[in-house]
Amino acid sequence: MREAKESAGAKSVAEIVDLASAFYGSATLFAALDHGVFDAVERSGTLADVAKATGCDERGIRLLLDACVAEGLLVKAGGVYANTPAGKAALVPGGPADLTKAIRYNRDVYPAWGRLAEFVKTGRPVERPEIHLGADASRTKAFAAAMFGRAMGIGRAVVPMLGLPREGRVLDLAGGPAAYAILMCQANPGLSCVTVDLPAIRDEAAAYVEQFGLSGRIECRAGDYHSDEYEAGAYDAVTIFGALHQESPEDIVGILGRVRRALKPGGRLFVLDMMTDFTHAAPKFSALFALNMALTTDNGWVFSDDELKGWMRDAGLVPGETVRIPPPMPHWLVSATRP
Repeated sequence: MREAKESAGAKSVAEIVDLASAFYGSATLFAALDHGVFDAVERSGTLADVAKATGCDERGIRLLLDACVAEGLLVKAGGVYANTPAGKAALVPGGPADLTKAIRYNRDVYPAWGRLAEFVKTGRPVERPEIHLGADASRTKAFAAAMFGRAMGIGRAVVPMLGLPREGRVLDLAGGPAAYAILMCQANPGLSCVTVDLPAIRDEAAAYVEQFGLSGRIECRAGDYHSDEYEAGAYDAVTIFGALHQESPEDIVGILGRVRRALKPGGRLFVLDMMTDFTHAAPKFSALFALNMALTTDNGWVFSDDELKGWMRDAGLVPGETVRIPPPMPHWLVSATRP
């Protein structure tokens, strides 16, 4: 993937104006989710019923509903509001593509983006990552729930692509709330998994694993992949999904070296992450996500798949191909093998 695959293109004056006010739409979506608008509309789309169901001022909710129509989040006919097909799937809690918890993560980092100029000046994050990794219990729980919802959506597309053995052992590093571990074990009845994350996230993971009845097959460990050593040659596969974008190149090589030691000969590593091409400017979402990570973590960024493959080689692994994951999230999957 050496050539640039996507270009943002030069914007017209009108497009610059649109960009300057793009946050209006995000704020509209976040407020609608906060007040349960899409769920209320699904039950009854009259203004009076939505105001009553959400407990909102009728004028306030009317303005919000009309803004949702303007943004294509709702439709309106004869004064009655209704969800779009995509809204039914993704914005109504429990829908088949429920993104309600995942989108709330974007809302939680929304204030940090207002301090982007500060980050550019200092090069330091404007929000400490510890806030959602244990220091603030409510933020940690909300973060875990958002990551679980997002990972379940992504994982349903990714897990079938891995070709994992039906029986074997997987090490899931920085496994978050264990969504990927749950999906891997559901898809492979003889598989067992060890998922590792910081203590506060580990506790959230254990609760999800118990909820899915998989405590006998998924071990949730508290740990830190910057320093932990794992059972040598004990794992058929290792997964690192959505984590390395918060690490420096030096730390990534160290983490991958520990992965190599944990894998059986012939065992495979799978890295799923936001990545860019060699320009670091495409895909557009990945380039913007690099700023998001820099705002909230010490070493946050987005690397290219070529860079990742170089670090894999430095760690003694043999990298494989880059595979793009189907929309809506622009993740790329890179595999490697222990020789």
